[in-house]
Parts: sequence; C-alpha cells; structure tokens
Amino acid sequence: MSKGLAIMTSGGDAAGMNPAIKVAAEYAASRGFKPWLVYDGLRGLIDDRFVEPDREMLSGILHRGGTLLRSSREKRFFDIGFRRQALENLKKRGIEKLIVIGGDGSFRALNQFYADFGIPFAGIPATIDNDIAGTDYCLGVDTALNMIRQSIDSIHDTATSFSRAFVVEVMGRHCGYLAMVSALSCGAEICLTPEVPYNLDSIGLRLQREIDAGRNHILAIAAEGTKMADYLTRWINDSIGMEARLTVLGHVQRGGSPTVRDRLMAYKFAVAAVDSLEAGETNSVMVFNEGHYSTRPIHEVCDSQYQIDPRIIELSTPLAQ
Repeated sequence: MSKGLAIMTSGGDAAGMNPAIKVAAEYAASRGFKPWLVYDGLRGLIDDRFVEPDREMLSGILHRGGTLLRSSREKRFFDIGFRRQALENLKKRGIEKLIVIGGDGSFRALNQFYADFGIPFAGIPATIDNDIAGTDYCLGVDTALNMIRQSIDSIHDTATSFSRAFVVEVMGRHCGYLAMVSALSCGAEICLTPEVPYNLDSIGLRLQREIDAGRNHILAIAAEGTKMADYLTRWINDSIGMEARLTVLGHVQRGGSPTVRDRLMAYKFAVAAVDSLEAGETNSVMVFNEGHYSTRPIHEVCDSQYQIDPRIIELSTPLAQ
C-alpha cells in the first residue's frame, strides 16, 4: 500500500500556491506516494477536510492566484487535544508525511505536531512579504511586486498629468521588502519602511530643490508597518505645497495570476519538498539562496531573524533622507 502524503496551504494566501499544490501532488504520486489534499489549512486537519486529488481537480490551476485549498489561522491547533484529533484523521488514511505551503507560523505549528507525534513535514515558503529567514525568495513575491508595479505605473501617469503627489501604501507590517523593491523599480522619490530611519526635514529640502528645478510630481511608497501613509500624504500637501492623494493597495497585492517566476519556483520547491521527505528528512523548509536550492531545519528558520538584502537597503536609503 502506498504511503500517504498530505498537502496543505496555511496562513496568508500567495500566488504560486496553486502551482505548488499541483506539482507536489503529481510528483508525489510519481514517486509512489498516495497524495491527499487538505482544505482550510490547520482547521482542515482538525475537521477532517481531506480529499484525494484527481486529474480534473489539478488541471487548469497553474494560472490561478490564491489557493484552491483555501487557508485559515486556527487557534484550536494550539490545543494538544485538537492536534491529537488531527493525528487520528491522518492515521485512518495512512498519511505519514505532510507538505505545508505557507509562512513561518505554519511551519512552527507543524513542527509542534512533529514534536508531539513524529509526523514528518516539509515546508514550502510562501508569503508576499518575503520575510522568512534562511531563504532569499518566497512564493508569491514576484507576482505581488508585479501587481504593485502595474498599479504604481498607472498612478504615475495620473501624477504627471495633474502635477500631483501620490502616496502608495503597500503591504509589509514588519518587513519593508515590497516597499523598497517597488520604490526602486518604479522611480519613487520617497520610500518609508520599518528598517530604514527616515527624516522628513531632509526629504522636504531635497524635494524642494527638485521642485525648484522643475519637478512637477512626487511618488512616495510607504510600507503599512510604518503607519505613516496618511500622515505623509498630509505632510506633502501642507509642507511641500503640492496637492497629494493617498492610495492603499490592500489585498489587490495578494491576487493575480502567478508570474512565470512564481510558477517555476513553485515547481522547484514542490519537487524538493517531496524529495526531502522521501530522503528521510523530518522537519525541513525548502530554501533558495544565491541561485541554489537546499533545505534547512525548521529551528534554523524560525529561530533566525530575517534580514533584507543589504544591497537593497543601501539603494533605497537615499529615498528616506
């Protein structure tokens, strides 16, 4: 009898999850596993929401954003009694291994599950914030950046047409990666993030010099974690004297058809996850660093502090001064 392997998504949705689901299920089957899909993340483990995937279910999902399996944040999983209930749901189907596509919170939950009952798992990093320690890339980042770029390019057209300033708030509660990369790639004049100290006085002097030299519009990017987007809009209007508007992109950043990069990364991460479980690894996260794919033990990932590439910080720092 084939050993069961369950695939689930957990935490915030990210483009690239569906390609990872498809590839993981199909590749696992080719390696002799019996794949199962779990709906609704950790909640589905507890509430017995398992399904055997067929060709029809997996076909046509590569181009879809979000996650076919849906997701949840389930507080009941912190209770050993509910984790034991999840274990029974696995055991009655012969499921001996898990693949979780999500962030470090999901990895921590599955690592506790492994500590309790010895069920091995492999983690595939997926979060648009790109803030998982130990990997340079997480699924969904490239698609999110392209959604942001498309929106900012459209806003830029309006800014130049009406000689206005626009402040765009992007996601990133604790990490300014999206804001930094978007600011650099879209030619913003201001970028405020949690990682880089900002000085509005020096920003104002710099912008005033540029306005005196002929600048007729301003584009500013603020990470939501700074909580500065609304204030920055009013500051530009009052201190710089340029009419300013605020655009909060919100959850549009999570959507969209996965880019080629996210589809390819999903393929490689999913294959690596199945291979790691087949090789006997028990609680590893798939990582990508400087062009190379490998695995890292969960404790190295969760016990480390994520750091944005210093080169990106260096390039974006002048936009905060």
